Amino acid sequence: MKQIAFFVVSLLFITCKEATTAQSPVSNVTSSDVAVIMNFLAGDELQGRDTGTEGLEKAAKFIEQEFNNSDIAPYFDSYLNTFDAKGEETYNVVGYLKGTDPKLSKQFVIIGAHFDHIGKGKEVNGDTIANGANDNAAGSTAVISLAKHFAKAKNNKRSLLFVLFGAEERGLLGSKHLASILKEKNMDLYTMVNFEMIGVPLNDKDYKAYITGYEMSNMAEKMNEYSGKELIGFLPKAKEFQLFRRSDNYPFYSEFNVPCQTISTFDFTNYDYYHHVDDEVSEMNFKFMAELINDCVPAITSIVNKPVKEIKLNE
Repeated sequence: MKQIAFFVVSLLFITCKEATTAQSPVSNVTSSDVAVIMNFLAGDELQGRDTGTEGLEKAAKFIEQEFNNSDIAPYFDSYLNTFDAKGEETYNVVGYLKGTDPKLSKQFVIIGAHFDHIGKGKEVNGDTIANGANDNAAGSTAVISLAKHFAKAKNNKRSLLFVLFGAEERGLLGSKHLASILKEKNMDLYTMVNFEMIGVPLNDKDYKAYITGYEMSNMAEKMNEYSGKELIGFLPKAKEFQLFRRSDNYPFYSEFNVPCQTISTFDFTNYDYYHHVDDEVSEMNFKFMAELINDCVPAITSIVNKPVKEIKLNE
């Protein structure tokens, strides 16, 4: 009888453990996974991904394929959300993962990054391609990787939009366009987490990344609580240079008046190649990027699953 009882208890333990694992799968993005995406998006073939170019089109097709292969649906009729960028037709790439909860699925969380860059730059040793590895193939890689994780996990009660914005370099035009459209649709936007320039670690900090508009909400506090570590910190330079207003989070904050903030690791001391032809994949730390993406997974998992909206603007 003792042996039977032990067997039943053991079976229950294994079953519970498997169920827990199925509900909260651990993200296992590797350096190699990051390298594959980065090497394509920041490769010479894409010629710096300037708005209206064949290189940007190739990047968009790559992202579409990644979404499609991962069963991320288009939010609109297609993945491409087309708009006019000061006389040039371009687009955002928008993927959709419907929430699993009948009520919470009506609320949305946006995970975003811009995928365009400036195309050409000042020649250095015969090179004129501004590959935009850190700015912002790195952030785009985070969004694509997170989309793949959540599509596989199927554990998001709230709905998710994974957005790669176009024409950021032309003045946040893609995010302004999409924010306006979603506001017209009366989307119930809970929060927006944007990724910008996460290719190299911070210098001499006890946290892994900082968040723009740190003092405006409790997002950093909650993400640290959800991840169980000092993941997000405050960078004074980010406030000094008003970075909150200079990335694709800002149009969503302006339209919806909810916490919409950008995660970054560019601290003004750790990278010399902003809008420079030497912003190459060879300068990126793939191991660090994979760690940061994996560390963000439990935080975003909690954001999309908590029964109430815990991330709020400070009064």
